[in-house]
Amino acid sequence: MTHRVHPKIFRIKNINDWSSQWFNKRKYRDFLEQDFRIREFIKKQLKQAAVDEVIIKRSANSIQIIIKAGRPGIIIGRGGTGIQDLKKEIIRNIFKERIKGIDIKIDVEEIPKSEIQAAVVAQGIIEQLERRMPFRRILKQTIEKVMQNPEVKGIKIWVSGRLNGAEMARSEWLMKGKLPLQSLRANINYAQNNAYTIYGVIGVKVWIYKGELFE
Repeated sequence: MTHRVHPKIFRIKNINDWSSQWFNKRKYRDFLEQDFRIREFIKKQLKQAAVDEVIIKRSANSIQIIIKAGRPGIIIGRGGTGIQDLKKEIIRNIFKERIKGIDIKIDVEEIPKSEIQAAVVAQGIIEQLERRMPFRRILKQTIEKVMQNPEVKGIKIWVSGRLNGAEMARSEWLMKGKLPLQSLRANINYAQNNAYTIYGVIGVKVWIYKGELFE
């Protein structure tokens, strides 16, 4: 029997690194919940910024949030006001303003070629599904667009739910190129997200294979 493993977790320390880079034995549960809520809040607030990943680093008296996005200008804002506003919203919504002696720092990094990042591709599919466009057309057009980049060796997109408003939920997927999921040196970018339509929730999963990495 095979066992399904998250593609990123499977390659931790070989290709990928942890998204939460800290350790605290006493407050592990509280910090983990905070990290989850911070990521969900940032991705919800910055949908137009093509956010790929949110890395959180902690020390005794500081929290560093690194946002990797394809459109950093939307986050930074004019004169850096966007980052300050985002910081205030995080303190008000996540920490409920009960945070003293801890400095929160937000850094924004631009990711090159955001159009071939799985999280950005998944978000684009979700936006089209929520506009009630036919899912097969979305999948075919997205795959052709991503495969035009010479770095991409293969892509797979999986959608599941009440597709096109059907009464019965089902799963559909399309794939093009290679996708060696069992190879640890295979650079596979993976993301999953949900589209909230009037018919219900549609799950979206995206795998993008960018070749093998050697030391």
